[in-house]
Amino acid sequence: MTVVVGSERRQALEEVAPGGTLTLPLGDPEAAARAIVAAGGDRPFAAVVPTDDLTAEVAARALELLGLPHNPPEAARAARRKDLMRARLAAAGLRAPQYRLLPVRPSPGDAALAAWAEGVTYPVVVKPTFLAASRGVIRADYPAQLIAAVRRVEAILERPDAIERGDVEARASLLVEEYVAGDEVALEGILRRGALNVLALFDKPDPLVGPFFEETIYLTPSRRPPVQQAAIASAAAAAAAALGLVEGPVHAELRLDARGPVVLEIAARSIGGLCARALKFGAGLSLEEVILAHALGREEIFAEREERAAGVMMLPIPRAGILSEVRGAAAARAVPGIEDLVLSAAVGQPVEPLPEGHAYLGFLFARGDKPHEVEAALRDAHRRLEIVIGL
Repeated sequence: MTVVVGSERRQALEEVAPGGTLTLPLGDPEAAARAIVAAGGDRPFAAVVPTDDLTAEVAARALELLGLPHNPPEAARAARRKDLMRARLAAAGLRAPQYRLLPVRPSPGDAALAAWAEGVTYPVVVKPTFLAASRGVIRADYPAQLIAAVRRVEAILERPDAIERGDVEARASLLVEEYVAGDEVALEGILRRGALNVLALFDKPDPLVGPFFEETIYLTPSRRPPVQQAAIASAAAAAAAALGLVEGPVHAELRLDARGPVVLEIAARSIGGLCARALKFGAGLSLEEVILAHALGREEIFAEREERAAGVMMLPIPRAGILSEVRGAAAARAVPGIEDLVLSAAVGQPVEPLPEGHAYLGFLFARGDKPHEVEAALRDAHRRLEIVIGL
């Protein structure tokens, strides 16, 4: 089997998969899809698997052209665009945050923005319609905070690495939605002809209350009661159906209030970063192998998640600056239950926390007999690390 990696950047491609690469205009999903089909020639690709929100729509369009099982392109687009997602969830009558769109292109003047902010019910969360990993997501509890949050997000959207992620329409408005209090969970699954198969349900034990929403620990299996887990799965399945998603991986984020699950987001791709390394299936299959098996129609090798508890900690960035040193790595790796420590930020590299930043310092992985043991191992290992950041 030949694997071809597609990206906009040839240099990145050559580092990942020398020779088996394809440069794609990802900012134009239709053109990128046609390029994928053309690259296959008389030996068409048997599967196209997206790796992030930007490529989910490209994959859907390419699979449609190839005549393979796929999500409708507009459904993949709605999963990528938070404003379209909110509209579809609302139209389906699902529990999701109430929202308003604030036009920001052209940018509203100070007086107009102040007047708009007075008409909002607080607390709210301001977010771009298209960025991922909580980038640009800010809580505001009163008008002055909302105004400051809007101006801060506007500045983020002018950065080159943000501009390349969203088209003119996506950057034209900000989403201002109600803040939903409660614990947060994440669901990893695969859709098969519209039916959701839950692969893992993650608890997020650290409170995500703002003003920024940097995620840290994911733990599975969930410690939620079975009836609550069933309600979460049902809400995620209903959200996928509301968007029109029918095939392939999904990653859903939900909050749990007194009435039950509230859908925050559902994406037509798997979990981001290196977090998938926390998951193992059957005789040691990775999440990526399970997703590839589904894409190739090889459902016979699908297996349930391992019985042991597992977790990942995304190492937060304490402040902006130049990463000078990471001390205590050996001590962190020596904590019982810790399987690996991966430092994804290089020494000498600029680092930046949320809401402007969009990457983590690295990832800690742990396994154990019980989720609380995994959580304790991750926290112990993190305490042993000392992150040195210079100016």
